[in-house]
Amino acid sequence: MTRAASRRELAVYFLKLGLVAFGGPAAHIAMMEDEAVRRREWLSREKFLDLLGAANLIPGPTSTETAIYIGYDQAGLTGLFIAGFCFILPAAVIVSILAWAYVKYGSLPQVLGLLYGIKPVIIAVILQALWSLGRSAVKTKFLAVLGLVALALSLLGMNPLVVIFGVGSIAGLRHWLVDRANGGSPPLRTAFLLSLIPFLAYSAQITAELAESSSTFGMWQLFLVFLKVGSIIFGSGYVLLAFLQIDLVSRLHWITNSQLLDAITVGQVTPGPVFTTATFIGFLLGGPIGALVATVGIFAPAFVFVAVSGPIIPRLRKSAFSSAFLDGVIVGSLALMGSVSYILGRAAIIDLITATLAIASLILLVKFHVNSAWLVLLGAIIGILRVTL
Repeated sequence: MTRAASRRELAVYFLKLGLVAFGGPAAHIAMMEDEAVRRREWLSREKFLDLLGAANLIPGPTSTETAIYIGYDQAGLTGLFIAGFCFILPAAVIVSILAWAYVKYGSLPQVLGLLYGIKPVIIAVILQALWSLGRSAVKTKFLAVLGLVALALSLLGMNPLVVIFGVGSIAGLRHWLVDRANGGSPPLRTAFLLSLIPFLAYSAQITAELAESSSTFGMWQLFLVFLKVGSIIFGSGYVLLAFLQIDLVSRLHWITNSQLLDAITVGQVTPGPVFTTATFIGFLLGGPIGALVATVGIFAPAFVFVAVSGPIIPRLRKSAFSSAFLDGVIVGSLALMGSVSYILGRAAIIDLITATLAIASLILLVKFHVNSAWLVLLGAIIGILRVTL
């Protein structure tokens, strides 16, 4: 028997979760399931899985959208905003404080040493995530081939949105052709509903890029960059790397690869959503106002998608066509992760020490399942010792 949560309960719980939710999206979701389903009995396990499935189908940070879906399920639109805001707020504040310290003290040898040791560990964490996610996502030889093609296209510089939705569309089309050959009917209604997602995402990208006609920095341009990123990312928070590297480093030249990796590192070592990497970058570029603008920009689409997709998602999850499309989207997302990990790895692994640290961390993560938090701590200690001894 379940009971509805009050607005106060939602606020208190998600504020607490935002303060203690280390470990990335999978850990966040596990914590939500333990508390909302087992302990508080706000949701049945079946309902929770429905919400989690919906969060995986729409663009945006999966764990944050799961929190928003729970709030929406419990208290409507008010609950949607309470749950999302309270989950994001603690992480955004913590990351802003660290960004201030980075700007003020980032040139100190101790801080540089700290990042020197942590960066290669983060590369290992990304590679481990690729391995883990890939084993689940690449379900067939056909998806494996699509993934390799997507990886090649990404390395050649093709637009990430074209790669992701191209692979998804091919996977969905193949399923439709097989189904049609077996006497199935065309999934016209499902295809139409599914097309709304890429249409909205592509519209956000075109709008943002029209406004970004030059590399000149401004708060409006900053907001649009992160609004676009928040509107089109599928798969995992790690895919954020690909889009930020392409937009902020390669195209706009607002930050360097090294600064991007520092921002991703902070997002990894702090609790709450990995997407607060945007908060860190916003602070670097525009101080506290820039942090606020970037944070609102990257998280706003999640609230919109959850509110809009409520009545649509249940139909899509029952459709084999849309499930095939999603399989392709996730494989394309993993391909983007693979290509950008190579670029960022070149910035992080610069000598024998960092190479050894990255390889050792990857072995410990994959073979012995060591908690990544301990490896990050070890990397920090090694980096500090390197500059102080």
